[in-house]
Amino acid sequence: MKSSLPTSVQIPKVLTIAGSDSGGGAGLQADLKVMTALGAYGMTVVTAITAQNTLGVTRIQDVALDIVEAQIDAIFDDIGADIVKIGMLASPEIVRTVATSLLRHGVEKIVLDPVLRATSGASLGGDDTAAAMIAELFPLASLITPNLDEASLLLGRDISSAGDFKQAAQDLLDMGPQAVLIKGGHLDSTHTQITDLLMWRSVEDDLEVIQVKEFRHDRIKTENTHGTGCTLASAIATYLADGHDLMHAVGKAISFVEAGLVAGQFLSIGEGPGPLWPMHDFYPTSLPVENQSS
Repeated sequence: MKSSLPTSVQIPKVLTIAGSDSGGGAGLQADLKVMTALGAYGMTVVTAITAQNTLGVTRIQDVALDIVEAQIDAIFDDIGADIVKIGMLASPEIVRTVATSLLRHGVEKIVLDPVLRATSGASLGGDDTAAAMIAELFPLASLITPNLDEASLLLGRDISSAGDFKQAAQDLLDMGPQAVLIKGGHLDSTHTQITDLLMWRSVEDDLEVIQVKEFRHDRIKTENTHGTGCTLASAIATYLADGHDLMHAVGKAISFVEAGLVAGQFLSIGEGPGPLWPMHDFYPTSLPVENQSS
């Protein structure tokens, strides 16, 4: 008797190129959790190994350039990827290796989270790395997702209020990416609402048009915010790989992160700021409703 099972099932394939977080809250580990939670097949290219926990980063070891290149080749020589999400690239040399490899394999969809500093304040890439990202990866990126610290470093000026977001996004867009998402979560925590600004290029009647969309959402009262940037970029990449357009992918990803912050706010993981909880749809935590948001 012939099996009635389908011979081929396709699900979105998402490759993350980033650093490893031994504490499991950010980096490759967070990326894979998000991709799995959203129904995608996640793959990894390790660019750096970090020794870190909820208290901070204590050691960083870059992966050799030929190993970074070999990992990328291994994925595209066999499995392929519908989209690539890029996180921590700790040196200009790694940036150039990744850019060259992705060009060689003809990768067209890239979400770049320009990770340059950990939430704890530890440097994960300096001015030279930022300059290499601008030169090598921004022109390839479908979307970049800097927080305020990263936007400030990339632009060489302080981005400190929501009123700065639109010009900052425009200036970053002029550096080559197809879209920019400025994340406002690092504004003064006295703000009860967070504003994120998305700016992107589109074509209407054969003319390029710049479009802008603001996303406003409540700030969740929690110290457990480790991995929010990685989670957001990975969720956006996964939704894009699943066929959503950019604006809806960003909106759905923001909602996913919010739900993860609500679900994770009372989790006790480590002695410092813990991670959000990306598996909220499958393993919900028990939360007092009155404490879920500010």
